[in-house]
Amino acid sequence: MTDICVLGDSISKGIVFDDLKERYAVLNDNFISLLQREFGTKIKNFASFGATITKGLRIFEERYSSIKSHKYTLIEFGGNDCNFNWEQISVMPNAEHLAKTPLSEFKATYEDIIEKTMYAGSRPILLTLPPLERNRFFEWVSRDLNKDNIMKYMGGSTIFIERWHSSYNEMILELADEYGIQVFDIRKPFLELGDYSNYICIDGMHPNAAGHKLIAKYLREELAALE
Repeated sequence: MTDICVLGDSISKGIVFDDLKERYAVLNDNFISLLQREFGTKIKNFASFGATITKGLRIFEERYSSIKSHKYTLIEFGGNDCNFNWEQISVMPNAEHLAKTPLSEFKATYEDIIEKTMYAGSRPILLTLPPLERNRFFEWVSRDLNKDNIMKYMGGSTIFIERWHSSYNEMILELADEYGIQVFDIRKPFLELGDYSNYICIDGMHPNAAGHKLIAKYLREELAALE
């Protein structure tokens, strides 16, 4: 396994919520660093905390000369794109609210990154989204806000969050199929557990240390099979 770079958000960056320090921090044993040690190779990580697919495109353009020198480019976006402005929702639950990156824009920008990666001579491999722990996520995004109004916007159930997040994941799978490119389904090992709550941070979004080990374990075989 050689010549790999990564475009992504905080998940690929290795960000977790540190319960003791009560803030976000980079996990030393994140799945990228675990895989680097496993294979004894360098993975160039361009992931950025809070990145949407739009920021990902900017990073791609800034790092183009480096990306084109790598045989494979892992691409992981969607978790920030599908998020909402929960403060606005808590004030105006009956209004229409758009995700940070509407799904159609997410698709178009993702296509742009895929095509530019292929044009650069690097092989894009898409990563799916680790699942949310929907109840924790609700409690996290609604803290210090009007929970009742947010729940009203969601139609009375946190299932709304799960389904909305899943729609972006489904788009990633559709894009992989559309372009005939490989997808590493890092969502799968979480779902196979049934109850994966012990693998997700208190914010309901980010995989914790156990979650990163789970992702690394899944990717180990996928990466080993690359030519």
